[in-house]
Amino acid sequence: MTTTLPTYDDVAAAAARIAGHAHRTPVLRSRTADAALGAQVFFKCENLQRMGAFKFRGAFNALSRLDAAQRRAGVLAFSSGNHAQAVALSARELGIPATILMPQDAPAAKLAATRGYGGEVITFDRYTEDREALGQRLARERGLALIPPYDHPDVIAGQGTAARELLEDAGALDALFVCLGGGGLLSGSALSARALAPRCKVYGVEPEAGNDGQQSLRSGRIVHIDTPRTIADGAQTQHLGQLTFPLIRQNVDDILTASDAELVEAMRFFFTRMKLVVEPTGCLGFAAARAMKAQLKGQRVGVIVSGGNVDMERFCALMAG
Repeated sequence: MTTTLPTYDDVAAAAARIAGHAHRTPVLRSRTADAALGAQVFFKCENLQRMGAFKFRGAFNALSRLDAAQRRAGVLAFSSGNHAQAVALSARELGIPATILMPQDAPAAKLAATRGYGGEVITFDRYTEDREALGQRLARERGLALIPPYDHPDVIAGQGTAARELLEDAGALDALFVCLGGGGLLSGSALSARALAPRCKVYGVEPEAGNDGQQSLRSGRIVHIDTPRTIADGAQTQHLGQLTFPLIRQNVDDILTASDAELVEAMRFFFTRMKLVVEPTGCLGFAAARAMKAQLKGQRVGVIVSGGNVDMERFCALMAG
């Protein structure tokens, strides 16, 4: 894989490539949210994206760039759920066989959806097995193109189209909050923000229990951690990528964290006030914005709501807790 860092031009090219395939998701407002933060808040609702998360953007962009031989051979991806579904759905649309490595404890809805989109699912233990090593070995053995969940230039460029649309629809922002796992969405979003709203502060937000990105930004090197135990299953990554880390260092102002309790409160807000089902990972950005409302007073604030794929039983349990 090339180590050339993607640029905003790549995001713009991805936007043209996925047009007519990915939804242009709505930007929603809430008077209650505005009043609570003392700001104008713009929610980019990627929970309403195809397969329920922003991941479709990067997956479709990456798969659409494969050559004929690669398409015939097929692709392999590893994911806790959303990238898995995105690759499986994109592969089905493009007529490409897809093999997906997923944790055995991934949400049942994500496992079922990935299989439903036609992906061959192989499970592993996220706490004892290295998904990247497994994926690389399987891709070699089967002759498949490996499409990682975040550390790939075409994936990053595709993810950056969500923030691009937000800035096109909402106008310039003072602050942008983006959830952070491996950094594909954050690094792509930061490329869009720097190009379209240079004065916008860009914040990545990760689970309190898994702040490897925050540690990496502070120390100036990629920090590896054990798989964090958090309800934000989409952000249970152990480290940033070789591409996402330098992009984050160059373009992101700070990395913040949110506790599981804060994520549940944000989930409850989205459901009761905005009638939106948002998965815990998708609540990271708003949870952090609520926590720093004093600094945001009077500002125009963007929040990327990254996904809505959560088991109904799990959702009900968290709402009732």
